[in-house]
Amino acid sequence: MTRYPIDRLFPLTILLLWTILALFGNWMDMAPDQIHLEKILVPPNAQAWFGFDDLGRSLFDRLITGARTSFLVSLWVVSLSAIIGTLIGMLAGWKGGWLDLLIVRIIDIFLAFPGILLAIALAGMLGPGLNNIVIALTVVGWVGFARLARAQTLSIKNREHIQAARALGTSTQRILIRHILPLIVAPLIVEATFGIASMVIAEAGLSFLGLGIQPPTASWGTMIRDGTRYMLVAPHMVIVPGLTLCLVVLSVNMLGDKLRDWMDIRIKS
Repeated sequence: MTRYPIDRLFPLTILLLWTILALFGNWMDMAPDQIHLEKILVPPNAQAWFGFDDLGRSLFDRLITGARTSFLVSLWVVSLSAIIGTLIGMLAGWKGGWLDLLIVRIIDIFLAFPGILLAIALAGMLGPGLNNIVIALTVVGWVGFARLARAQTLSIKNREHIQAARALGTSTQRILIRHILPLIVAPLIVEATFGIASMVIAEAGLSFLGLGIQPPTASWGTMIRDGTRYMLVAPHMVIVPGLTLCLVVLSVNMLGDKLRDWMDIRIKS
């Protein structure tokens, strides 16, 4: 009986801390780019819990800045992907015919390539930067929402109340927004939670490869990349951002699992 409150409390605490640091971290007295030559590669201690990097910059300050970067990227990408993918999927499932076939084939083409490889290719073409990361990941991320929205729309578009609305002459736009979208929003929310975890990893991966956030702006991916050169003498440079990334992704996935179970009527019954 005590397992479920603990399982809920852990991810909620981590995600709440991540959100607070991302939204209000700029109000804190931080200097993520300030160099202290006397503190180069200093390990964690009582004065600095996370230590310093190869340039003597505070890992704590850079970790908070990286939290804001990952939060903004994942929020923008998932929001845009959900809007675009849901609209395309609902339209395909509702219209059917050649439009549905065309959209399904486009989705199949996107799914034929590993998402991260396609994002790397797009990021390489667009160039590094926060806006280009959002564009590249959105181009990859909308597919999952479109496929799910299409499947859900196909399963409910022939229900009695939908047929009644069509018989009464209700416009397609009103039917999709007022009658179909509320019925498919639950699985889309669950998809969005897992999408956030995927985008946090994708942003870190692109930044690790040098295709994402550029120095001196902090990102968890760039912090891990910088730390790989000093793993033997300063392992905290990799452990600190790597463990933070792991905790955030794990918490999002745990919350997504709980949310899916809570919304699943079969499990409740």
